[in-house]
Order: sequence, then C-alpha cells, then structure tokens
Amino acid sequence: MTLRIAALAAFALAALPAKAQLATCTNGFATLATPIPGAPTSQPFPCNGVDLMAWIPTGSTGQLRATDGNDIWGWTDPTTGHEYAIVAMINGTVFVDVTEPAAPKVLGKLASRTGQSSIWRDVKIYQGYAFIVADSNPGHGMQVFDLTSLRGLTPDAARNLSAVTNYDGPTSSRVSSAHNIAINEDTGFAYIVGAGSCSGGLHMVDIRNPAAPTFAGCFSTDGYTHDVQCVVYDGPDTQHAGKEICFASNEDTVTIVDVTNKSAPVMLDRAFYPNPGYTHQGWLTEDSRYFIVDDETDSSSGGTKTFVMDVTDLDNVSFAFTNIGAVPTRDHNLYVSGDFAYLSNYQGGLRILDVSDLDGGQMPEVAFFDTYPQGNTSGYNGQWSNYPFFPSGTIIANDIDNGFFVLRFNGRTVGAEPTVPAGASFALSAPSPNPTSGTASLSLTVAAPEAVRAVVLDATGREVAVVFDGTVSGTADLRVATDGLSAGLYIVRVTGETFSAARHLSVAR
Repeated sequence: MTLRIAALAAFALAALPAKAQLATCTNGFATLATPIPGAPTSQPFPCNGVDLMAWIPTGSTGQLRATDGNDIWGWTDPTTGHEYAIVAMINGTVFVDVTEPAAPKVLGKLASRTGQSSIWRDVKIYQGYAFIVADSNPGHGMQVFDLTSLRGLTPDAARNLSAVTNYDGPTSSRVSSAHNIAINEDTGFAYIVGAGSCSGGLHMVDIRNPAAPTFAGCFSTDGYTHDVQCVVYDGPDTQHAGKEICFASNEDTVTIVDVTNKSAPVMLDRAFYPNPGYTHQGWLTEDSRYFIVDDETDSSSGGTKTFVMDVTDLDNVSFAFTNIGAVPTRDHNLYVSGDFAYLSNYQGGLRILDVSDLDGGQMPEVAFFDTYPQGNTSGYNGQWSNYPFFPSGTIIANDIDNGFFVLRFNGRTVGAEPTVPAGASFALSAPSPNPTSGTASLSLTVAAPEAVRAVVLDATGREVAVVFDGTVSGTADLRVATDGLSAGLYIVRVTGETFSAARHLSVAR
C-alpha cells in the first residue's frame, strides 16, 4: 500500500470527524465550529496558549462507553513511535491511538475486572504493559494489559480487550481494591497504595516479569498513602544518591521513604506545609530539588493553592512557598515535564505553571485550557488528570464529566535533537516553530541507516508536499516550507523501513 493510500484510509476512519473538533485558542476561547451531538456541553472552552486538537465526550453509547472519566496515562511504543492514551473510565479502561492528535483512534476497551463500576481507577505502565487498579471495587486487584497488542489494530470503539493476568497479592496481604498505583520504570517495581493491605501504605510489587507480578513488601509505618512517586534518586542529597526513594502524599504530610530494601523500608521524614486539608498528590521537579504538592480540600475560597516543598535534604524536608492560582477551584493531579507543571484542577481544567524559578519563589501560570466550561467553583467536577510526557508534545487530559481531550500547549519547546530510546529504531521531534507562517523543522534520528520518505498531508489525507525522500544515517533536519499552503492543520508523515510516525503542524497566515 502506498503512503498516500494508507494515509487516506486512516483519515477515512477517523480524521474527518476529528477535524470538526479542532479549535484554536483565539481571544481567550476555543470554539467548536460544529457542536458535537450529545456532548455534555457546547460552550466555548476558556483557554490561553493551549489549542484543542480533539475531543471525545463521555456518554454510555459513545466511543468511551461510559458516563464518567477519571485517571489517564500514556504510552509511546518504542518500536513504532505511536503514542497511545490509556483513558480510565468508571466501568473500564479505553485505549486510544493519538499519534495523529487531531484524529484520535479508539481501539477498544478493557472492562473493569469485577464488572462493577468505580469512580476511582488508576493506571501506570512498565515495559509495554499497563497496570490498572480500582477503588471501592472489592476483588478487582491489579489488571495487567499488554499494550503491544494494540499494534496494527483498526479503530473500533466496540472492541472488547482482555487482561493478560490479574494480581491480588499473597493471602496475608491481599489488594482487593486500591486507590492508586505508581511505578518506578527504572527498577521495575509497582507501588499500590490506598489498599486494604499494608495499612493502606505502600504495597510493593515486583513487575520485572510483567505477566507474573510478585509481592515484594510493605511500608505501613505512616498509615494510608493516597498517592506516591518513586524514583531512583539523583538529586542534591548525596547521602541518598542511587537509592530508590518514594515521595508519598499521606493525607496530611509528605512522607519520604527509602524503599531500596523492599523487606525493610525506612521512613526518612514526615514533612508538613501550612494548614493542610488533604495532601493529595505531588511530583518532583526534574532536578529533584523540589516536590510540588496539590491539596484537594484547601481551595474553597481564593485561588487554588499549590505547595512547594524543598527536598534538597531528604531527612529534613522543608516548606518553601505557596502558589495561589487564578481561580478558586480544587486541585487534583499534577505532573512536571521540563520547566512546566501541568495541573488538573477539577473545574479549572488544565493549568500550566512555569517552574523554572522556584529558587526565587516564583511559579506563574503561563497557559490553561478549561475542559469544564460549565463552572469555576470548588466542586468535584471537571478535569481529573492529564499526561504531558509524550515526545511529540501532545497533552492528553480526562475530564470526569466531559470526557477525553487532546491538547497542544503552544509554549512548550520540544528538543530539536531527539535521542533514540532504548530498543527503538528512530526518534522524531515535533515541528518547530509550530504554528508557523514560514519554514518549520523536524529532527529525525535513526538507529541505523534506512530509506526515509517524509510528506505533508492536508486534513483530507491528500499529499500536498514531499519534504524528504532518501537515506538517513544518524540525524537529519527535515525542513517543511509552507509556501503555497493555506492556513490550517497539516500532518507531517515520516515513514522509514522500520517505522512510521506523524507530527501535527499548524500553518498560520
């Protein structure tokens, strides 16, 4: 099949409906050209610096097959370069190919293990597998799903997918239901929290053989853990360099735990910030100097409060400062990628903060996209979580009431010289600048010399330009001249002998 025919087939399946959903953030709003029938809202989405690439609303008869959403995560296939959204819903988990962000393809759904609904579902990944837990859902345990089984699937929202195995834990420490899960992808250990076992603390699981998880130990000294991030520590506290450290959000404290020895974990510190309501979740900055914390119940008046903890000394963590947001909404989940923190603040939607000057006590909001335009109060409606870690720069978010969103942050700079991930055959950057009115560049790096063809497709799948057709060895600069192209959305499709990838490009006039 030729490149053009393949592209046309793909667009025939998904791109044309998605094209109507595209909404550029203009004058403070992203407005759909055509309302989506049956969508929970038809209001313009308030925004600043973030465009709406695609939207799949909730609805029991829609593509998500559910009325309520919750968690979300992502996976980049190291072999194909495809990017996938893992969208947790009240009754299961939906898998969506977002490689072409304006044309997401729903590939199928993994039902809740028990067949029962749960408003709390959480998912993380390791080595091509997704690990899923659900709260207030006895008998659910942890589902394990093989993400590589998504390769080559055609879009089919009605497709029912199956787990490769389920984990319940040993008889002496059963998981049953659990609130959350974290995974340290560097070590191959999962941390199930908020379960009946381990006093609600860290239930540690060895997942280095993903299809056969085994119990590794408990940390229960500080009781219930609501969420946690575990890393191989490489921060400024040299005493703990190379150890596996967990940063736990424990309802009223940030609790630091050394879990290097799973049979004998050690609590290093219990840290406080002023007037805690409910210490919900947090994430390390990339230099591991600060841990940014959201508190779910402290924002009933004024702006949303986000707390910054100084973790340069893991045995003596201190409160640094509080950031006050622009609207009085509750905060929920946040993640840090590069110089930005991506906050999912319920009715406030996605709020993007600059974290490059935390030493100076500064964390200004630089962009936002409100996925819940119906209100801006402290209610438990709106955006549950987001995932900002795709190499392409695509951001995905899940709104409890309104569904799945694919977004683009115009202020993010994606590295011009990507590194090929271990086991992959290529790496491809996002176009820069994007949007552009002139020439945009993408950097392609291949692990071994191979023939490559790069073309530009318009929104109908028609090939409108050839960018490159030849052999690439090492790194190549793919330059897209937009002369002769009208304003709008385009896809740069790059195909080699071992891979195929696509990046979105917006042309402005």
